Amino acid sequence: MIVALTITKFRTRSIIFGFIGMAILRIPLFLNKKCKFWKLMGSGKDAQVDLPPDFKHWAILTTWNDKASCDEFYSKSFTIKWFRFFGFEELTILLKPLSSHGLWSGKQPFIFDKSNQIHTGKIAVITRAAIHLNKVKDFRNNIKRAAKSMREAPGYLLSAGVGENPYLDQATFSIWEDAESMKNYAYKSFDHSDVIKLTRERKWYSEELFARFAIVESQGSLNGQSIN
Repeated sequence: MIVALTITKFRTRSIIFGFIGMAILRIPLFLNKKCKFWKLMGSGKDAQVDLPPDFKHWAILTTWNDKASCDEFYSKSFTIKWFRFFGFEELTILLKPLSSHGLWSGKQPFIFDKSNQIHTGKIAVITRAAIHLNKVKDFRNNIKRAAKSMREAPGYLLSAGVGENPYLDQATFSIWEDAESMKNYAYKSFDHSDVIKLTRERKWYSEELFARFAIVESQGSLNGQSIN
């Protein structure tokens, strides 16, 4: 399986086309039988998870059985042409799932080979949660310190906060130098560990997912930063 994530920054005068795209681009994605799972998403300011949306960054996540189908989508689809016409900065990353636990919209979107999980080098992570409406304020008050701690963690390279809904559906995409760096942050960072504890105690989420990926290839940049 190949997972593709594109985050595109739109010019201020083109923001309206970001909103329009979230509506009309669902149709060709729904009709694309080669695309196994897809999400059109907005983002926080500067594509960060702990900031309110500024409506300039928009994202698309898709999954494919093979890279050829993914490449065809990126070279020919109306969806990608829309993003590239109205956007002026794009980060596209192709990923191979290493592990995945939990659900996204009731589905397990990332299929991985359980017998081949050994990986060295850079690693990408997606953590996604659907937040109960009455828990949003508490969640957002606490996620800020976890996000700040992540950006300061050794081995951290890049992150983005995206979601179908800017307040109720949150996904954090992050890239790390290696699995050890990611694990040190996840399990040894006080702020992150405390937020995880609060998540369980206060039952913030109605659904959650955690997935790790190998990076197949990447191109472009996010806020001027690339990962090559």
